[in-house]
Amino acid sequence: MNLDAVRTFVAVADAGQFQEAAAGLSVTQQAVSKRVAALEKDLGVRLFTRTPRGARLTIDGQAFLPHARALLRAEERAAASVRPGSRALRVDVIGRRLAPADLLRDFHRAHPETELDVVTLFDADAAIAAVRSGTIDASFRAVTLPARRLPDGVEATPVHDEPIQLLTGPAHALATARAVAPGRLAGHRIWMPGLVAGTEWAAFYDDLAAAFGLTIEATGPDFGTEPLLDTIAGSSVLATFVGEQTRMVWPAEHDLRRVPLHDPTPVYPHSLIWRSDNPHPALTTLRDHLRSARPCHRGAGVWTPEWAR
Repeated sequence: MNLDAVRTFVAVADAGQFQEAAAGLSVTQQAVSKRVAALEKDLGVRLFTRTPRGARLTIDGQAFLPHARALLRAEERAAASVRPGSRALRVDVIGRRLAPADLLRDFHRAHPETELDVVTLFDADAAIAAVRSGTIDASFRAVTLPARRLPDGVEATPVHDEPIQLLTGPAHALATARAVAPGRLAGHRIWMPGLVAGTEWAAFYDDLAAAFGLTIEATGPDFGTEPLLDTIAGSSVLATFVGEQTRMVWPAEHDLRRVPLHDPTPVYPHSLIWRSDNPHPALTTLRDHLRSARPCHRGAGVWTPEWAR
């Protein structure tokens, strides 16, 4: 059904005259007549009876009028749902306990009027594809691709460097260390069953292991965070890596220890990915907030993979 014809029908019904409806729609009276005639043909009924005083609704026109108004209201709601700024900004944060979720929470605290739709996609490839297709507005990711190899129209910029920490149980040899140099971890067993080959986090930890002569074990099934923490808590030889801002809760008797890594400090390079032609005003606000709130600092005391520099 042609909505312009429906809109014209409602205008004539409200005005009571074809000429007055034409003036209100900024079209000719002939155009109004043609639209109404086309709508009557589609419906198979007469909607108006012409009288010396104008146009009067037939009984079918009276029956159709409330539905016509509902169609126009539905059209407006449909358009408003995707109008820039009227829908929620949809952002991928990888995981709700990880640093990107903190970055987005900080943004929402600073801009509580901004409506957000928070999602968690699997890896950078899926996130970039979703940004490119318009399924999401933005994603926080470590981008292993050079900028020149990102899909056309997709941009990325570093927004946060997150220090990596060693997580141990109380019986581990490094549990009481105030800080540890990454090179000192050579020979220690680092267990990360959540590493998935081909993902950006696997690329980061592969490069970290190569740079400092570490052995990172990804053996065994990944049963999730809680079983991992249970194992680390009860082991004197196993440790794992976590981001400084990764939110974890464990029983008090686990007595797990977060040990900072220094000289140098490995940092995980979070970037924001978005489409350059995305018109959502909240996306610009988010980018400005990230640029001013948490600038990246990379100096001599910091290590990050070559692809992130």
